[in-house]
Amino acid sequence: MASTFCNLNPGSGLKKLNEYLLYQSYRTRCNPDSKRSSCFFNNGRQLFQRTCIRQLKFKKGHQSRQVILDSKADHSGTTNEEEKEGAVSKATLIWRAVKLPIYSVALVPLTVGSAAAYFQTGVCSAKRYFVLLASSALIITWLNLSNDVYDYDTGADKNKKESVVNLVGSRTGTLVAAYSFLALGFMGLTWASVEAGNMRSIVLLACAIICGYIYQCPPFRLSYQGLGEPLCFAAFGPFASTAFYLMQGSPSEMNYLPLSDTILSASVLVGFTTALILFCSHFHQVEGDRAVGKMSPLVRVGTRGGSRVVKVAVIALYFFLFAFGLIKALPFTCIILCALTLPMGNMVVRYVEDNHKDKQKIFMAKYYCVRLHTLFGAALAAGLVVSRMVTKGGYVPRLIFS
Repeated sequence: MASTFCNLNPGSGLKKLNEYLLYQSYRTRCNPDSKRSSCFFNNGRQLFQRTCIRQLKFKKGHQSRQVILDSKADHSGTTNEEEKEGAVSKATLIWRAVKLPIYSVALVPLTVGSAAAYFQTGVCSAKRYFVLLASSALIITWLNLSNDVYDYDTGADKNKKESVVNLVGSRTGTLVAAYSFLALGFMGLTWASVEAGNMRSIVLLACAIICGYIYQCPPFRLSYQGLGEPLCFAAFGPFASTAFYLMQGSPSEMNYLPLSDTILSASVLVGFTTALILFCSHFHQVEGDRAVGKMSPLVRVGTRGGSRVVKVAVIALYFFLFAFGLIKALPFTCIILCALTLPMGNMVVRYVEDNHKDKQKIFMAKYYCVRLHTLFGAALAAGLVVSRMVTKGGYVPRLIFS
């Protein structure tokens, strides 16, 4: 019995000792010579052994569970991160890879350019508008896919799980799809330019596409030199917006569109808001960009300096808006409607200032910029259309080039 007790040592010793003493007391009271006492003795010994074994098993099971819990606690940070990634690895990552809100950069220049053409002539071709919209969407798809491919080559997207190359698992297939979309999109743009009878428009759009190419594609990759934002401003502002404006004209209908201060002013404002989207999309990628030598403006100035740049950019946007109104490059209706987007501009500034250090939250900054870009562009286009409907041709923009 003493040997059995010693073998069950890993447990509560005092409790085991009490049970042993009780058992000895029970044994003393019983008469070992009688058959009944012997039976009671054997039953008591078996009961005691079973009790001790159950307690030992419980003790070992509890210790095992505690080890597992401690192990989970030690790796809780990693586990939580993996669970979060797993939760967004399908639906959310695919949504981020598609970048549907970013396609507003195709919609807004086209809508503002078409509205400026309507303001100039009172005519707008719906068929041409939708052909240009589809073609522009194809061009933006090329930009997104080729950007993922070339960032994958340099290692900038090594840890970017929403990269199309990482999701699909094929660099070559992604690149082939990208340039297929570019070819189809350019065919649509060429058709619209030929129908409009204005070859200047296709030259401007070719310049916009070249800006997109040298922004990200080898051997140029000017985005790695911090020139992405100026190229984005030029491509979607003066080049694309003006080209879409020219494509709404038609020599057969005596609607050959000249360049005016109105379309040039509107295109500058569109370029401002588009470049702001690109700038804010890099806040959560500063460390990764720096590691691969991608010297974007945010890598150069840091996130705190970047938050100040965003504030200055939003102030400059509304300053130019009111300045263009004062010199009568834009009608008064445009100024009033665009001024109504000031709360959205202030929201962008506040959000970036409050969250520029938080990688998780600052990811949403570009989507706030997309909202500002869309609302501002819609207000600008609506102002041009309403102004034409109200004045009925009474307002004539100053011509820059005939």
